[in-house]
Amino acid sequence: MGRKRKGTSHRPTRSRHTGRLTGTVRITDAGAYVETAEGMFRLTQRGVREAMNGDTVTVSLHRGPGGQMRAVVESTEVRVTDVLVGTYDIAGPLGVIRPLDTRIRQDFFVLPRDRSAADHGVEPGDVVSARIVSYPTRYESGVVTIERRIGGADAPDLGIQCVMARYDLADGYPQAAVDEARARTLDVDAALADPLRRDIRDRFLLTIDPIDARDFDDAISVERTAKGGWKLGVHIADVSAYVPWESHVDLEARRRATSVYLADRVLPMLPEELSCDLCSLVPGEERLAFTVDIELDRRGRVRGFTPYPSVIRSRVRMDYEAADALLDGADGTTDVLSPDRAAALERARGMCADAARCGVDLAAFLRDADELAGRRREIRHARGAIDFETVEIHALLDEDGMPCRIVKRERTRATSLVEEAMLLANECVAGWLSDRGLEAAYRVHEAPSADELSDAAKTLAGIGAIDRETAAGIRAGDPAAIERAVASSRETGFAPLVNAVLLRAMQRAVYRPHNLGHYALGAPAYCHFTSPIRRYPDLLVHRVLKWQLARDRLGAAASRDRASELVGNGDQTLVCVLPQLCRQSSAAERTADAAAHASQKVKVAQYYASRIGERLSGCVSWIDAMGAFVRLDDTGAEGLIRLSALGGDEWWDLDEERFQLTGTSSGRALTLGTRVIVEVVGANPIRGHVDFELIHVCRALH
Repeated sequence: MGRKRKGTSHRPTRSRHTGRLTGTVRITDAGAYVETAEGMFRLTQRGVREAMNGDTVTVSLHRGPGGQMRAVVESTEVRVTDVLVGTYDIAGPLGVIRPLDTRIRQDFFVLPRDRSAADHGVEPGDVVSARIVSYPTRYESGVVTIERRIGGADAPDLGIQCVMARYDLADGYPQAAVDEARARTLDVDAALADPLRRDIRDRFLLTIDPIDARDFDDAISVERTAKGGWKLGVHIADVSAYVPWESHVDLEARRRATSVYLADRVLPMLPEELSCDLCSLVPGEERLAFTVDIELDRRGRVRGFTPYPSVIRSRVRMDYEAADALLDGADGTTDVLSPDRAAALERARGMCADAARCGVDLAAFLRDADELAGRRREIRHARGAIDFETVEIHALLDEDGMPCRIVKRERTRATSLVEEAMLLANECVAGWLSDRGLEAAYRVHEAPSADELSDAAKTLAGIGAIDRETAAGIRAGDPAAIERAVASSRETGFAPLVNAVLLRAMQRAVYRPHNLGHYALGAPAYCHFTSPIRRYPDLLVHRVLKWQLARDRLGAAASRDRASELVGNGDQTLVCVLPQLCRQSSAAERTADAAAHASQKVKVAQYYASRIGERLSGCVSWIDAMGAFVRLDDTGAEGLIRLSALGGDEWWDLDEERFQLTGTSSGRALTLGTRVIVEVVGANPIRGHVDFELIHVCRALH
């Protein structure tokens, strides 16, 4: 069993050195690469040397077999990994740590004089978190010291603990910050003494969130106007009222920068006393909020908006499934409703009764919001917004934390109406701040480079995923062409690749002190305003907005009086530390996203570990040097058919440009979208891997 790559010569070839570059090492299960300003180059098998994933290195380039450029690490300039998670073992007088992260390809050693294993009660086979004392070189192995024992191989949450250790995430909250949060109380009368704050408790508004949400930081209200337009209210938890600048809670929230949503727990940015209670827009409870009232015409165009602090009372707590049941008009009279749909409809009936007591037809309310969301989508697409297709795989857990079901979370009418309302509020606030030349935490997404777009267009056109006209538009940087490519692939086997390739060509959105626009949204100004419970940049935006409102409406003296709690004084004011906070928040967001994804993979692998031998249908979603990745029909979970599990004793030819594997004897082909039957043959929950064996090739879905 094996493979060969298209166009690869098997004759000895002398490599030719062509120069040195500096770049970042990227290691995957499929191979190792170095990312440089001149492009990405594959590292030779022995060329990684002592480098680790993410390290900044100097490489030499060589022209190898077939004329392709290959890289070899010559020196490591900057190390990024200082803590690793691995299995402890003993080798003579030494302790050995074998990293669980497959991107770390070296074992590390604990020296005989190091007592950390004994101090932490570590036994062979235990999983530990270890800090690197010295890095490996070409002549010596790396050395570590054990910082804590994570658990034995049979610990039920071992996989999640490993994810937390890998990304340096901690559970719990410092006591000083908890005590400070517990001391906060709600005083509505005192809050309304502020001339900026308005009492809108008589307005009907509601929250719509996932059914398992624990904190509610946004609510909406929608009314039709006499001219056929809408008055949309977006009401956001006023966290800044409880978290003063440089308080204990504020400093800890800065450090975390974001809440982290793992498969079995939430690591909140704020103490639960705030995030799940005082700041959460719990139905029936008075809460301090920050409101943006937006006037729109019948076509969904903004005619004006007003931001202000408020006091609100949410009337109904909806979940997305119940909202979708109402929007889709299900009446429960048919016996084809799934149990989940029937349960959602039953919940929706109770919510309708709650709304009716307030004199509101909940179904009509949602239809108005849904119609407005449709108008806003049309406007965004007309100006060049790109809606990439994303499917979130979520493991539902039982009381013991074991996965009992895997579900796909996709965009629905209910999620979309909330998303459009939040996008619009974010745009309005960002424009308000930018028009006044204010520094804040803007959400910036720069246009992709011409080279990245050209490479993406070439790849997608080469496999027939897009036509020549669309490819030309993508190369020219036309957002409409990118959106057209995503939309046209939606119901084809090319969809995962089209989204993956185009997303890879995009710049990553980051936080910046100055507005530079948002390419993917087609927005001239954008910021995050709507989630201050879980994102620190949103809290920064609230503070700047509230401070400027005081200056505009109450005068300079009033804004100075409020500065110490909102934006600080002296050399540690918000403006002084804003660049650092933006960089830190951007980095924390990347870490949180990666950890959340890794934790779901752990639970998905745990789910399939008890289903070894089951045969399932799916679709090939990706092909690379490791084999073929398959997305299962029933859950959307992905697993890998390794080259050795493709069946038979033949070699498989990998065509990297066309993303195709072909059996050299049988002629069987696997391409993107190929329908297959697979058998679950292995699962590694610690690493989050699921392995399949190919049973039957059905057909391609192009």
